Amino acid sequence: MIKMLPAAMKAAFPHTIPILTGFAFLGMAYGILMSSRGFGWPWILLTSSVVFAGALQFVGISLLTSLFDPIYAFLIAIAVNARHLFYGISLLGKYGDTGKIKPYLIFATCDETFSILVSTESPPQIDRRAFMFSVALLNQSYWVLGSVIGGLIGPLLTFDTYGIDFVMTAFFVVIFINQWQSNKRHSPALIGLGAALVSLVIFGADRFIIPAMALIIVCLTVFRKRLARGTDE
Repeated sequence: MIKMLPAAMKAAFPHTIPILTGFAFLGMAYGILMSSRGFGWPWILLTSSVVFAGALQFVGISLLTSLFDPIYAFLIAIAVNARHLFYGISLLGKYGDTGKIKPYLIFATCDETFSILVSTESPPQIDRRAFMFSVALLNQSYWVLGSVIGGLIGPLLTFDTYGIDFVMTAFFVVIFINQWQSNKRHSPALIGLGAALVSLVIFGADRFIIPAMALIIVCLTVFRKRLARGTDE
């Protein structure tokens, strides 16, 4: 597969350009926040390379700078990244025959990589496994590079960085808007919004993520045939 990587990278790159622009700024925001808490660029490089969890890394800054509670950290990680359980179920078929690169594909599956892999097929002349690997590797590289750049320029900045972590929320809002505009049927998006709002009211802001994910899955399963019929039409 190594011989196929240059062509696969070239084919995958255009699909990852929006991720490049987003991750560059998000990663820099994370690097700046980490540097403002006293962490140098080697630590930033390590966390972005080994953790690579976007929102969880922002949450992890407070975990790293407070009294460490492993149980609390574990529960927070599960809550923040619970959606990856559903990503994994959706990608069972695609990852089934990926062989030695499967562990990396599982590790590197973030929201943006998942979106590309489920909506884009590799070109006929490109090996499918090499294409998926290239998408995942490029996206992680953007995040790592942006984080390190932020860590390097962070000590040079003099303005207050309070609120800069809101860029992650803003980025997801932009992704949602783009998907809304690119699809004629908005039923899945409305189901997601409705499930999130109901779970937020019932369980509160600190505990609504997992119930919302479960409710979304139930609704999509119940209305699967109707949604599929509408997509075909």
